[in-house]
Amino acid sequence: MQVPKRRSQMLQKREEQDHYITADKLERMKRDLYELEKLQRPKVVEDLAFAREQGDLSENAEYQDAKAKLGRIDGRVFSIKERIKNAIIIEHTSDSSGRIQIGSTVVLSSKGKERTYQIVGSQESNPSRGMISRHSPLGSALLGHEAGELVTVEVDGNSIEYKIIQVT
Repeated sequence: MQVPKRRSQMLQKREEQDHYITADKLERMKRDLYELEKLQRPKVVEDLAFAREQGDLSENAEYQDAKAKLGRIDGRVFSIKERIKNAIIIEHTSDSSGRIQIGSTVVLSSKGKERTYQIVGSQESNPSRGMISRHSPLGSALLGHEAGELVTVEVDGNSIEYKIIQVT
């Protein structure tokens, strides 16, 4: 007999939590937590108390809305606290060998174009801003290599070759 699982348990396993984040991301999460706990939540609690005073709770849309907002805020607060508690700060130490590691900034050349990427954890990857996950095809292919090497990445049946120009 299989024990049923909650949706949150299934999502957590599917995402394979990656706790690596930069110091900037940690500061942004702390600011978001402060804003939620000290600014937004008290206002919603106040709205909820006001709506409760209006009478019949079963047909009070204002009460239902405030209750739902409070639930969403509490969920975000819990999520952010867990992420902060489990965070592993990426401290980029200059590897004397020049090998690419988490936190490295890499300049790549492919098909005559140069691009710069930072290797980060999956929580803050944003390829359009030059931040790629260490679990992405390109990120995982780059780890352990150094400047001057060629790296081939297979994506959707196509091979793309990248030359590593610089590692910092």
